Amino acid sequence: MRIISLNLNGIRSAHSKGFYQWLSRQRADVVCLQETKAQVEQLVDEIRSPGRWHTYFHDAEKKGYSGVALFSRVEPDEVTYGLGFDDFDREGRYVQADFGGLSVSSLYLPSGSSSDERQQMKFRFMDLFMPWLEARRANGREYVLCGDWNIAHKQIDLKNWRSNQKNSGFLPEERAWLDRLFDDVGWVDAFRLVNQEPDQYTWWSNRGQAWAKNVGWRIDYQVVTPGLAPRVRKAAIYTAARFSDHAPLIMDYEGELADF
Repeated sequence: MRIISLNLNGIRSAHSKGFYQWLSRQRADVVCLQETKAQVEQLVDEIRSPGRWHTYFHDAEKKGYSGVALFSRVEPDEVTYGLGFDDFDREGRYVQADFGGLSVSSLYLPSGSSSDERQQMKFRFMDLFMPWLEARRANGREYVLCGDWNIAHKQIDLKNWRSNQKNSGFLPEERAWLDRLFDDVGWVDAFRLVNQEPDQYTWWSNRGQAWAKNVGWRIDYQVVTPGLAPRVRKAAIYTAARFSDHAPLIMDYEGELADF
């Protein structure tokens, strides 16, 4: 079972850069996309419903902003849009597909980098989201939560960690929140199960030569319930071509969607 996650920074922009051609060669079962930055009715057919994919979009009310999508080779049993947090659901931040006892979701956490007001919104989202995560952890289903979490967890997860300790995305409160998620609640950072190497990044600033010098951040994750941990087989961050300021995170799991 191959699951790919990518913040597109605009689905039409990524399409123009060859993302869909690349995707057609990846043998993925589920693809989780963030920051589509479009209303579904604005999309041409080849973007909205390419090939044999079943596609599901949760758009932001504000045009050209946020938005998530999920593509699946197998039609899900059920699709859920939003988390039940009204302010944030209007920003198009969550879509979930259920396959038997497995749920796969595309998630886009708010960024706090643009202003203190947005950082406070991010903290409010985190406060709402933790009880949601605790409840899902206890309900007996298996989950893969894919997406842009907008937090680098540890020093190994960004190049310039010393100079970013007071910046959104690497604040002590944000990192402690992920500590609680992984250490106390019991969710698992699937990538780090199979790759403990440094310099593994999924986002690079457009400033300077961050991409060329690999001065990046690992803020895109596949976070799984512990029952899936033994199934994690392989992780890769695709950097041979650029479709966005993020890179695709590709994870392979033992078994198939039908196994759940």
